[in-house]
Amino acid sequence: MQTPQILLASNSPRRRQLLSLAGYVFTATAAEIDESPLPGEPPADYVLRLAREKAAAARRNAGDSLPVLAADTTVALDGEILGKPGDDAEAAAMLRRLRAREHQVYTALALVTPPGEVFSDLCCTQVSMRPYTALEMDDYIAGGDPLDKAGAYAIQHPGFHPVERIAGCYANVVGLPLCQLESLLRQAGIAPRLGLPSCPPDFHACPFCRSLAGSAYDG
Repeated sequence: MQTPQILLASNSPRRRQLLSLAGYVFTATAAEIDESPLPGEPPADYVLRLAREKAAAARRNAGDSLPVLAADTTVALDGEILGKPGDDAEAAAMLRRLRAREHQVYTALALVTPPGEVFSDLCCTQVSMRPYTALEMDDYIAGGDPLDKAGAYAIQHPGFHPVERIAGCYANVVGLPLCQLESLLRQAGIAPRLGLPSCPPDFHACPFCRSLAGSAYDG
């Protein structure tokens, strides 16, 4: 197996940070595509389609010298896709809907090897939000953080801390499930960096997720 060097088809600072923390060697490039959902498109199908389209677009622009990795993340509430809010009012509407409720975070990964083989996978995490107050929500929105986040929140935000508990992969909610990525790399004949198992039902069983979350969800 070869040492992983990856072209990341994403401008997401969170995905770049996660890859760096995991020790991957990569370069990043934008992959501009239309991210509008198709009529009636389920959340899982939506993120898988976008991840594959991003990977294909980046490969067309950058060539085939490196494996291309793309990802797409969305929040789904009662089966409805909640993307990135367009403004503060939309962010507030999303956060009010999510408050004290359970939803799903889907991230799809697509990996295209230099010969053109395509590997893809999907991760879903169940997320329960805490009953944050209107003042907490307004203060968080005023800081500008929600506007580039699916569902208008970041699980790792130290001030707002909107999530009460999760079931599944913590890194997935941040934006890049490293367990799923390493599985894809193994399928493609590329050596993973961390040697993680498949994404466990309880993120405490994953050393990478546990280190990211710290003690926030212990017990």
